[in-house]
Amino acid sequence: MERRIEISQRKTVFQRFIFRIDELQLRHELYNGSMGAQITRLVLERGDSVCVLPHDPVARVVLLCEQFRAPTAANGPGWLAEIPAGVLEEGESSEDCARRETLEETGHEIDALTRIATVYPSPGGSSERIHVFYGQIALRLDAPDTAGVANEGEDIRIFRVPAEDALRRLHAGEIQDAKTVIALQWLELAMLRADVPGSPALR
Repeated sequence: MERRIEISQRKTVFQRFIFRIDELQLRHELYNGSMGAQITRLVLERGDSVCVLPHDPVARVVLLCEQFRAPTAANGPGWLAEIPAGVLEEGESSEDCARRETLEETGHEIDALTRIATVYPSPGGSSERIHVFYGQIALRLDAPDTAGVANEGEDIRIFRVPAEDALRRLHAGEIQDAKTVIALQWLELAMLRADVPGSPALR
């Protein structure tokens, strides 16, 4: 059902790098059908991003990338284990971005790509959507152990983790990145259903 939204003013109050914060003055339709009072909302505009869970169903291994995340340092570890991810570039399809980011961050090409979901990670404050994919790969033992663009401050360590161990870490609360939690939960369900190509069901 379409509901009414009336935006009376939008102004940019902050812009730096890929981040922009807009201040909106708006009214929206209430559940009783009337229009609500005018409210002010701040919206972080940073574009869409893409993430991929690289998985070799024959070797039963997933690839995780660990890197420093400044916003997590105050209440968490600072370094998080995540799946490869990146910002969707203008004119680029989410599938092409998924393949590009996987190759850049892990040195692996994707053999087959499956869309898992498109989610809003923080809809109370950000317009960002994350396109979450499963990427079937053939594990390369000669692939690099580290990656990242040095002049962008990236320093990424790549882990080759048995799928069962990644799921154990998930259930133990060691995986704290939301997109990685979503992807690993999808993988667990797919493996239980023997739904991942070439993969025997979990036991």
